[in-house]
Amino acid sequence: MENDKPLKRRHRVTLLLNDEEKKLIERYISKYKVKNSSRFMREAIVRTALKRLDEDRPTLFD
Repeated sequence: MENDKPLKRRHRVTLLLNDEEKKLIERYISKYKVKNSSRFMREAIVRTALKRLDEDRPTLFD
């Protein structure tokens, strides 16, 4: 970051889970002692998006 200030989060995103998805997330959070579930979900979503964008980018031989 150019000014060394953390980026302020201003946009709320809400998502819905079914019962099985919720149980899975809760089990993971409990098993791995995740202290901040919002951070965990945010990082998982961003990591998935970045990976997909990286995979889809044009390469020299495309």
